Amino acid sequence: MMALIVSNLPALQVALPIIAAPFCLILGRGAWAWALATIVSFVTFAISLALFASVYDGSIISYHMGGWAPPIGIEYRVDIVNAFVLLIVSGVAALVLPYAYRSVADEIPADRQPIFYTAFLLCVAGLLGVTITGDAFNVFVFLEISSLSTYALVASGAWRNKRALTASYNYLIMGTVGATFFVIGIGMLYMITGTLNMADLAVRIADHGDSSTLHMGFVFILIGIGLKLAMFPLHLWLPNAYSFAPSAVTAFLAATATKVAVYVMLRFMFTVLGFDFEFQADTLKLVVFPLAVAAMFAASLVAIFQDDLKRMLAYSSIAQIGYILLGLAFLTHTGLLASIVHLFNHAVTKGALFMVAGCFVLSTGTSSISSLRGVGRDMPWTAAAFVAGGFSLIGLPLTVGFISKWYLVQAALELGWWPVALLIMASSLLAIIYVWRVVEAVYLQPAPEGITRKEAPLSMLVPAWILVGLSIWFGVSASLTTTAASRAADALIGQSQILWQE
Repeated sequence: MMALIVSNLPALQVALPIIAAPFCLILGRGAWAWALATIVSFVTFAISLALFASVYDGSIISYHMGGWAPPIGIEYRVDIVNAFVLLIVSGVAALVLPYAYRSVADEIPADRQPIFYTAFLLCVAGLLGVTITGDAFNVFVFLEISSLSTYALVASGAWRNKRALTASYNYLIMGTVGATFFVIGIGMLYMITGTLNMADLAVRIADHGDSSTLHMGFVFILIGIGLKLAMFPLHLWLPNAYSFAPSAVTAFLAATATKVAVYVMLRFMFTVLGFDFEFQADTLKLVVFPLAVAAMFAASLVAIFQDDLKRMLAYSSIAQIGYILLGLAFLTHTGLLASIVHLFNHAVTKGALFMVAGCFVLSTGTSSISSLRGVGRDMPWTAAAFVAGGFSLIGLPLTVGFISKWYLVQAALELGWWPVALLIMASSLLAIIYVWRVVEAVYLQPAPEGITRKEAPLSMLVPAWILVGLSIWFGVSASLTTTAASRAADALIGQSQILWQE
């Protein structure tokens, strides 16, 4: 029995949250829906750990749905690249759900909570499905599952602020446009090759050779995924979605959704399309590279002038996505390593900071920075968690943010692009400004008279501090994450035909 379960772990990774989702709705009010969602999240995390351990040495797991071998059947394919992302998604979900118990109870009416947890599990299933599938059209299907549930999750913030409905609608429009571009790109690749299996696509595209149809397919996929990952200037949906969604939703999405979209971009660029054709490499260098640099500065500058903490962190996320895309655009092993390791590092850092923002919302009733004056005295543990997370966001030594920027600077210097290395460090200085604004309000400004703010409950503080602890732990001892990222970079390079620069 155990051998049967182990052999079907790739399928169970996605099937469990999908099957459990409607049961959350059936269970109705009370803590039962939350308990089921939490148990399922921990089980999916355990499965992710098992899959990661199985492929850490470079092995590949190929699971054939229904026993039908690819390219005819649908394949779930696990290697070190997507096992790393599976670990991020399931691990963050396993921390967000315990955090959500009090946060969701405060922000969403009791009769709507089963619907919330149903949508949450569907979102988790969609993100895990996007990551694990080896079928290009299945990527689109799971993207839509995660996107549709995300729109509902963002809209559930309307019980606190009606602008969540507008934010969800804008997200829906932009997400639909992105999905349309993506599926058109998939259709063009299918038109060339007659297959949808990603490994088979790579072989047939290489055999087919360069063509205008291939170029257009690449462009449509890039724009579609660019919208999903909030690549500057396709990011307009993100600030409002993160600002007005429930705090637990924002913490989960900021740590996972854009990371999965980056993974899809990596998978298609390296595994499917490869770099035999100069068009793809030129697009990265001439289009993605300048947009990534622009994101690092433009989004950080806008973040400085925000009064809402969640909105400030949202613009910071756009800047951090710029760092990830910058590493990819370097087209070197070190640059790709920096991008992959920053997927994890940004997930733990930004997940922690948005959890802290949710703690402030629970205690003060708002996420306005001006309302946090003197809150450090009443909520010392919450305030300290923000400071520690802010250090990582800036990139100070002994935090994961430093590790990411170290490799980015190293990648720039390897190419002799020292002005770019200076730009990376200069953008970090902007992060100091907007993080300091919050620290100043929390610790240095007087608290309003007659108002007492209570410390956040342990059910919210513990998950936030676990992520903060990880951001420090992997900043001090980064061997596990950097080794995994290096092996993932090697795997992607091995699947591509690009002439990499040493």
